[in-house]
Amino acid sequence: MNSRHASSSAHSHVFLGESHDRNERRTWAVIVLCSVMMIAEIVGGLMFGSIALVADGLHMSTHASALLLAAAAYWYARRHADDPRFSFGTGKLGDIAGFSSAIVLAMISLLIGYEAIARLIEPVPISFKEAIPIAVLGLIVNIISVLLLSGGHDHHHGHGHGHGESEDDHDAVRRFETDDGTVTLQVFEGGAPPRFRLFPEDRAHALTQATIETVRSTGERQVFATTNRGAFLESVEEIPEPHDFTALVRLGDQTYSVEFEEHEHGGAATHRDNNMRAAIVHILADGVVSLLVIVGLLLARYFGWLFMDPVAGICGAVVIAAWSYGLIRDTGRVLLDMNPDRRMADRVRATIECEGDRVEDLHLWRLGPGHMGAILSITTAKPRSPGYYRRLLARFRSLSHVTVEVEHG
Repeated sequence: MNSRHASSSAHSHVFLGESHDRNERRTWAVIVLCSVMMIAEIVGGLMFGSIALVADGLHMSTHASALLLAAAAYWYARRHADDPRFSFGTGKLGDIAGFSSAIVLAMISLLIGYEAIARLIEPVPISFKEAIPIAVLGLIVNIISVLLLSGGHDHHHGHGHGHGESEDDHDAVRRFETDDGTVTLQVFEGGAPPRFRLFPEDRAHALTQATIETVRSTGERQVFATTNRGAFLESVEEIPEPHDFTALVRLGDQTYSVEFEEHEHGGAATHRDNNMRAAIVHILADGVVSLLVIVGLLLARYFGWLFMDPVAGICGAVVIAAWSYGLIRDTGRVLLDMNPDRRMADRVRATIECEGDRVEDLHLWRLGPGHMGAILSITTAKPRSPGYYRRLLARFRSLSHVTVEVEHG
């Protein structure tokens, strides 16, 4: 046997997110806002003798410090993106900063919880006249900060769940015109293994019989018989990966050509900017606490329920702890080089093995937002070079650094 090896070492090792520069500017803008607010509260509190105002100003400084950590990570990662000392670039600096911020959030939640429980056991006098306006002002600043950071785009907060996915994210759907109207051909994956489904959009023209033949770029062909499921026809045989082929649909005497292209289905964990996520979670955490405090203070002031103020603090501590846990979990997975997308790993393996080759070893990890690295060890009986497999994997746009080792039998 002989071994041949190829990597993408000649390519760029800049694995920063697409919005890196824009997110850095937004973070600095919020730092300026928080700093101005912090100085105004401290100076105003000293001038007017309000210790509550001074305390809130000092509290604002903790969020400015957390945002400064995020901004520093953006700046350092950008400045050293081409530094050869970083073997896989500086894309993970944001995850390191996010992990650190999550630890700070966990400590803040513990402190808030401790203080709230202490006040629940031994209530202290509350200056409603000063406390409520300060909490409202803090909430307004937090809302403005979140709007500045998000910039109108969706981010993943809390426990790190992705957005809801539509059917087309999992099933390839193609429509084509026939003499009897529009017909839909679908690669249905909802009930694995994947199979073709064929149905007319006009239910008055039911399909009774059809065959589907796939033609791949390698010249390989496969014919699929169909069975009637009532509302649609379904292929008897399952469709092998990858789903990248031309489908020839035969309806009666007519044949229709339908193109399918494999997509990588990158998960949210692949593209998420954990540094920006941590910054937003910090501001959201403060906003949630401010909102709960306002509710608790209003109930305490107008109904005499003094216990609601510490209860609101306990609720805020629980919410912050949950967000902190999600952030620690997700950034920790990146820092430990866990597989960020098992579905994509399966598709990479299927793409290589669809022609009889075998993937002996596969490592997939995240290099930065929207960038993944892959190392593959492949056994083949055919005279194929590593470049051949790199071209096969080119359809996966998130694979930014690929190393291939080929063993010839």
